[in-house]
Amino acid sequence: MFHSLRINIFVYYFLTVATFLGVLHFLLTTLLIQNIYLIAVVMLCFVALSGVFISKLAIDPLYEYVKNLQNLSKETLHELNLPISTIKSNSQMLSKILDDERSQRRLKRIDNACDMLKQRYDELEYMIKMQSKQSVEENFSLSALIQERVAFFKNIYPHINFNLDITEFEISNDKTGLSKVIDNIIDNGVKYSQNSKKIDIRLKESTLEIQDYGLGMDEVELLQIFDNYYQANNNMQGFGIGLSMVKRFCDKNNISLNFKSSPNNGTTVILKFK
Repeated sequence: MFHSLRINIFVYYFLTVATFLGVLHFLLTTLLIQNIYLIAVVMLCFVALSGVFISKLAIDPLYEYVKNLQNLSKETLHELNLPISTIKSNSQMLSKILDDERSQRRLKRIDNACDMLKQRYDELEYMIKMQSKQSVEENFSLSALIQERVAFFKNIYPHINFNLDITEFEISNDKTGLSKVIDNIIDNGVKYSQNSKKIDIRLKESTLEIQDYGLGMDEVELLQIFDNYYQANNNMQGFGIGLSMVKRFCDKNNISLNFKSSPNNGTTVILKFK
């Protein structure tokens, strides 16, 4: 598709320039027009018309491609919802029938996998809404969201002790985006706390603090954490883009983001909602 598009644009551009020079030659020689302003106006109109056609030729196929891709994503997303719900509901019914411990453990793993699939489903739906520029702001309980995300991570990291000290707090924000922010911060706290099994989460009024007791960072590292692809520890898995995404979201949604950290004493991430 894009190869033929490049060829079409090149051919059209070549013909446009050739026509432009031909018209200019015709005005200067055959019609003997010496009025430079008249020539400039004619040429500007011709260039503007050519620009419209070239932009249309370049953008329309790409627009159709993106539109078809969005429609395919929406249809696929819709079809995914049914099997996820079916697996979840049948797993819950089986848990009431099967009472041996081994079967219950297996069903628990199926439930956890379903929860992870549902999260990917929600994230894909969120991305489609963002691409379509649909409003994603809603009123919700931040404390309930924190408890939900912690429950999710307890299934992934059962060895981590999450200490919650939170009070009820209602906000109006992008719930799915904020959920991804909290997930990134918690996941970083776990990954960089290999010698610690504790994460403290505090929510007091409009301030959320997520504290780990891991490697920590010095002042130089703190200046680089929002750079794309930067990782304080190159042995860790991932691409180093999580905190840059967190920073962009906070800036866009008017959330103050601060870090307190020191080597070997862990890191505290502070989100203040305005």
